[in-house]
Amino acid sequence: MLDKIVIANRGEIALRVLRACKELGIKTVAVHSKADESLMHVRLADESVCIGPNSPVESYLNIPAIISAAEVTDATGIHPGYGFLSENADFAEQVERSGFTFIGPKPDVIRLMGDKVSAIAAMKEAGVPTVPGSDGPITDDDERTLEIARRIGYPVIIKASGGGGGRGMRVVHRESALLNSISLTQSEAKAAFNNDVVYLEKFLENPRHVEFQVLSDNHGNAIHLGDRDCSLQRRHQKVIEEAPAPGIDEDARATVAAACTKACVEIGYSGAGTFEFLYEDGKFYFIEMNTRVQVEHPVTEMISGVDIVREQIRIASGLPLSISQEDVKLEGHAFECRINAEDPKTFMPSPGLVNQFHAPGGNGVRVDSHLYSGYSIPPYYDSLIAKIITYGPDRETALTRMRNALDEAVVDGIRTNIPLHQDLVKDKNFQEGGVSIHYLEKKLEES
Repeated sequence: MLDKIVIANRGEIALRVLRACKELGIKTVAVHSKADESLMHVRLADESVCIGPNSPVESYLNIPAIISAAEVTDATGIHPGYGFLSENADFAEQVERSGFTFIGPKPDVIRLMGDKVSAIAAMKEAGVPTVPGSDGPITDDDERTLEIARRIGYPVIIKASGGGGGRGMRVVHRESALLNSISLTQSEAKAAFNNDVVYLEKFLENPRHVEFQVLSDNHGNAIHLGDRDCSLQRRHQKVIEEAPAPGIDEDARATVAAACTKACVEIGYSGAGTFEFLYEDGKFYFIEMNTRVQVEHPVTEMISGVDIVREQIRIASGLPLSISQEDVKLEGHAFECRINAEDPKTFMPSPGLVNQFHAPGGNGVRVDSHLYSGYSIPPYYDSLIAKIITYGPDRETALTRMRNALDEAVVDGIRTNIPLHQDLVKDKNFQEGGVSIHYLEKKLEES
């Protein structure tokens, strides 16, 4: 087992990793920016190292500073959390070259799955269903490109191979706009990702976003922990997640889950990962794989009883999975609401002093948050400040507990999106389950 881990992140996920380390008897090193000296996990860690000023580029994205912190504290592993450097293959490579263990998949696997074109090719080979598309990058052959689009059928979506988080995408509804749209997307992708490779896919009109959680070790073992529905999104950013996804065809669910675990073994995946799909008319279509722990991992932990971060650390330490697929029992239902420090109507960030923080409680309620009364939220980072998770024996109970938890939560001194969540969990269509990825944005446009 790794004996000392650098937590190369901040906020609630850093605290989440620290707690898992403590349970495993592992010492912790909190690296932080100047602005984050008062973070909860910094206070609780065995050691802390300031790695730079407030800017993320100079601190949490500063690879030499993070590796230096591991060196001076005699750490053995580095956990990247999510965001920042968590899916940066160069970072993972430099961590390994420096003699430390990167808590995540190998650099070549991160590269394989980080490039959308190669990821889709790998998934096709493994038998994972994919969206009909160009089966590779768009070339300079315009006639070939137009023919591919005709075969796929309009509307089509142009995607940047190196994109993510909703960036590097453009929907095209007619042939006359295709070539110019490709040129624009290539230029934007080059500027944003230093990679102008783009590809075409069929644009699904009204899909849901359903993803599968997997765990895979270095001994040829891979399991899945069921699925999650993350369709309630704004600007491609998830707002509410739930597990399991409601109203999914059981045969399709079982087939895709098995294909995901098979794919993990075939690509040599190790650690926690998530296969993301669009789901429409009873069919799954692979879109990408996240090679890290997800923000929404708690809903899966609630229905499976498996500590995903603990398993990540065990796998990175060279141990086999502590459970088999037969051991996994998925029971009940769980929701997660992402609480952001932002205006609930304009979505403008709202950093500042938290005068009072009261976390909701009760049966089936979990709160993952680094907040405390008197903490000042800095303006330099993502606005996520808490995750409220509720669990129940069925979907209705879990949703009722979420409504109660949101009413009980207090974050005084700043604006939060709690009022938005309070509205959403009472929304008739959401209560019925199965809304599409476009539902929330349409609802906000109409309000």
